[in-house]
Amino acid sequence: MNSTGHTPDRNRRTFLKGLTLTIGSSVIGLPLLSFCSDGSAGNAPEEMRSDEESPQKRKLGIALVGLGGYSTHQLAPALQETKNCYLAGIVTGTPAKAEAWKAKYKIPDKNIYNYQNFDQIVNNKDIDIVYVVLPNAMHAEFTIRAAKAKKHVICEKPMATSVEDAQRMLEACRQNKVQLAIGYRLHYDPFHQRVMDLGQNRIFGNVQSIRAHNAFDMGAGSSNSWRVDKERAGGGPLMDMGIYCVQAACYTMGKAPVAVTATFGEVTRPELFKEVEQSINWKMEFENGVIAECFSSYSDREDFLEGKAEKGWWRLGPAFGYEGKRGETSQGKMNYPNIFEQASQMDGQAESFRNNKPSIVPGEMGLRDVKILMAIYASARDGGKRVPISYT
Repeated sequence: MNSTGHTPDRNRRTFLKGLTLTIGSSVIGLPLLSFCSDGSAGNAPEEMRSDEESPQKRKLGIALVGLGGYSTHQLAPALQETKNCYLAGIVTGTPAKAEAWKAKYKIPDKNIYNYQNFDQIVNNKDIDIVYVVLPNAMHAEFTIRAAKAKKHVICEKPMATSVEDAQRMLEACRQNKVQLAIGYRLHYDPFHQRVMDLGQNRIFGNVQSIRAHNAFDMGAGSSNSWRVDKERAGGGPLMDMGIYCVQAACYTMGKAPVAVTATFGEVTRPELFKEVEQSINWKMEFENGVIAECFSSYSDREDFLEGKAEKGWWRLGPAFGYEGKRGETSQGKMNYPNIFEQASQMDGQAESFRNNKPSIVPGEMGLRDVKILMAIYASARDGGKRVPISYT
């Protein structure tokens, strides 16, 4: 489930109209998405849902599963601006939320579900995609249920809290012939696409080192948050904020690390961090000897991504939040706008689903990252021992 540690400011974000940007290639060798967003209206008119219209021409309906802060402040507003998909339905365990969303977004009763009757979504032709936006430990259950209902799935990061769950999710989607994508929004962001280009295409020569830090101060009033409940979250800041650093190192290099080393940070707030780590440091070792030095915490404030190569360098900072990104290289400033990343992300994912093309952020990438996360935890528990990673 997504988190940035700050309140969104919709007035400062620009949603691009007619911008297309394509750079490099993705981590797994698929072409990066060319994103083109026209800011078209959110809810599709009735004629767009006609059974006679080709799925390749109409908007796809998305049902959001879980109506927490990310769905409320990011995904639902983004779905008012997407051109390939729209907010078709919701799934919530809170009746008051269902009524509020129904009124605000004009969602018909037949497209509103709770966690008990969710499986009935199989009969709903309005809904093509289920977006799982729940605490991490619930990702596997609802991805698998959505797959069995023959719906494509977008699952928030991290994909799962165990390698076994991630594998079960992939298998369920394969068996039911639906696609699974992960909510990795930064693959659709121009600043991060530029980093992919710089690293993978060796614009400044071979990459020599990477640094990625992502942390925020959770605050004293967070003792009831699911993020500090290991059963629901699967871990602490590594699973929530640190996964951005893992992703950044991988897409800078265009490959996965061969080994990791890690150590837990000092616990200065034991009343809050009883079950999950307060902070964690780790290094990702790539096959050519490049090291990515990373840090994540729930009691600090850091947000940057740096890379150094043979003939130059680059830096994003802020790098991982929803807005306010800035970047520069050894040749000057990165002059990219801050876009509405979630709109571009969902448009891109809907386009791949609609055209039966591989996603640039597929479930296989999510499984890879869960393997990396689990290796980092294994190293930290073992006092920083080097842990090789197998992806087979």
